Amino acid sequence: MLGAWGLWPSPLWPAGLLDHAARFLPPTRGVRTRRVRLDDCDAEWMPAAGGAERAVLYLHGGGFLTCGLNTHRRLASRVGLAAGAGVLSVDYRMLPRHPIGDAVVDGVAGYRWLLDRGYAPDRIVVAGDSAGGFLTFMTALAAAELGLPKPAALVALSPLTDLNPAGKLANPGADDCPLIPRSVILALAEIADRVDRRAATGIRGPLRSPVDSVLTGLPPVLIQVGSTEMLYPDSELMAQRLGAAGVPVTLEVWDRQVHVFHAAADLVPEAGRAIARIGEFIRAATAAGAVTAATLMPAEA
Repeated sequence: MLGAWGLWPSPLWPAGLLDHAARFLPPTRGVRTRRVRLDDCDAEWMPAAGGAERAVLYLHGGGFLTCGLNTHRRLASRVGLAAGAGVLSVDYRMLPRHPIGDAVVDGVAGYRWLLDRGYAPDRIVVAGDSAGGFLTFMTALAAAELGLPKPAALVALSPLTDLNPAGKLANPGADDCPLIPRSVILALAEIADRVDRRAATGIRGPLRSPVDSVLTGLPPVLIQVGSTEMLYPDSELMAQRLGAAGVPVTLEVWDRQVHVFHAAADLVPEAGRAIARIGEFIRAATAAGAVTAATLMPAEA
């Protein structure tokens, strides 16, 4: 669907059909769900079994254009189970009706929702995949600008971190990615810029990318990415920028895995192992005194 949209990027595309078609996908067995309302969008709360005191704020992928609570319910619930955490999955506002800055505002609203319900910031982890990885970093940065306490950690799965397509398209493996064609990267950059110029972004100044932001002071970060996907350069560059800013970061490159391979955990053994690693990272990050990358997880990639 994204490939077709990339060839004919019209605002008339029924992008919502994908999430609508996935409405019957259940969460992982044993996980309950409840719809909640944030300031400007809906969200879905999946409480942890046994009432754990840690929580994950999850921001779904889909190129800021498609997917939602339904398509990502199983993935988000798997992350919650692995981490022993409740999960708030945010149905943020999307292109082309809303600029990406509005999605960042919705991410911050989800973070406030967890804080207002008694979750300590050092027991909250912000996580997301693909475009949701972009929002993961920008939500944490926007929260800091607003004076909110920083979360315990960030988790980004195959994240988009640079809206400029040049670095991705120059990568020798750009034509080998089976899920994201060049046309999508080019169309997304163009429409994001156009929508951002015509509307307020919801954050101070023009929309920026995580790699171009001041990253100093962010909490520890785990990035997982496949070695053959279009967004691999974004993960590598983000890890370099985080390290240069003094942020503890672990970059895991999973050999020959596709974009957000975690979503195929029902079929792909590597996806299950990757999610287990995420659970270990979140549990360590939300434990008392977890402040360094070495404390959180031994580097393996």
